Amino acid sequence: MTRVDTLVNGPAARGRTVLISGASIAGPALAYWLNRYGFAVTVVEKAGTIRDGGYPIDVRGTALDVVRRMGILPRLRDAHIDLRRLTFLDEDGSEVASVDPHAVTGGVAGRDLEVRRGALAGALHEAVRDDVEFLFDDSIDILHQHRHGVDVTFRGGGRRTFDLVVGADGLHSHTRRLQFGPEELFHRYLGYCFAGFTLRNTFGLVRETVMWNAPGRAAVLYAVGDGDGDGDGDGDGDVHGFLNFARPKPPFDAFRDPEAQRDLVAEVFDGAGWEVPGMLAALRDADDLFFDVVSQIRMPRWSSGRVALVGDAAYAPSFLTGQGSSLALAGAYMLAGSLAAERDHAAGFAAYERDTRAFVTLNQDQVGEGEAALFPATAPALEQRNAMLRGLGSMPPAEGRPAHAALVLPEFRPPV
Repeated sequence: MTRVDTLVNGPAARGRTVLISGASIAGPALAYWLNRYGFAVTVVEKAGTIRDGGYPIDVRGTALDVVRRMGILPRLRDAHIDLRRLTFLDEDGSEVASVDPHAVTGGVAGRDLEVRRGALAGALHEAVRDDVEFLFDDSIDILHQHRHGVDVTFRGGGRRTFDLVVGADGLHSHTRRLQFGPEELFHRYLGYCFAGFTLRNTFGLVRETVMWNAPGRAAVLYAVGDGDGDGDGDGDGDVHGFLNFARPKPPFDAFRDPEAQRDLVAEVFDGAGWEVPGMLAALRDADDLFFDVVSQIRMPRWSSGRVALVGDAAYAPSFLTGQGSSLALAGAYMLAGSLAAERDHAAGFAAYERDTRAFVTLNQDQVGEGEAALFPATAPALEQRNAMLRGLGSMPPAEGRPAHAALVLPEFRPPV
């Protein structure tokens, strides 16, 4: 008897086909669990392959249980970055505080994980690549729902019909736009923009982060390796640079123009001290610039007919929470299990929302507009944050279950 046979004890999943758009975090995780429950899964991804590298992300709380059940926890432990120090600098470059990163993030040393985004994406893909179909260099162009399924036209010209379609294609989800309407209906801008890129580690930083702040502006250097310059993973010679700034309205005119993005960031940080001038110079030459707004996706419903959303496409919490990947992992587990446990997709989608939404909302509510504690927009708020940082060593640990661990994963049992 195969693994699928032992998991699927009834007709609910057998024969149902699912198309997942997006092969980053939520998509492969959902594909894994749907495959375990007997669904026939196809994943379409506009990129040519799984993206390697990338900035560090957290896997905490409930998400740790998900990756443990998937069997990839040991691999992720091996990829753990083990950030050792987080140093805050004032506008003149003087040190405000140097703290244990877990004191700021709320993570637990020795248990929670921080890995490169590509390391998590690679582990997820490897766990499922032999069991599901992957279509790279393609994407959904047109969706047409009808009584018996969803007709999908791909940008590459192919046409197929699936029982269900799930958008796992991120904050700016194309699937969401096709089925639910324009992003503006669900986008909650939190008042900040950021530019991320890599540059050579000429700063002597070793497994640490240094953050410079002025009111409304922040520059971050994040060294995930030992700074030995060979870039082979034994000691990464690059650092991740982030330039974050407050802005009342999103700079819509810069979203599709990398040069406009560079110009905007250079204008905002003109005259800044510390290492910012060198970061701006590196930004000009960076071939991996990632520019976006700090925002959330808030939707009244995560499904419509035979189409549903998962991860950032449905409920991006913003990078300020550190919970985007963890919510994606937990949401994928809950969506797949709910579909397997119910006899029809409508009941499965309803159960997914009912049992997951409170957890999502709790994590999204950890940050609100203008409340980015690490990136104060005004001088008084910056001084208040600095005072908080100086007192971290004397603060008692928070009581109760943290938001990132508020969901206890259920055991799903398909109907007989």
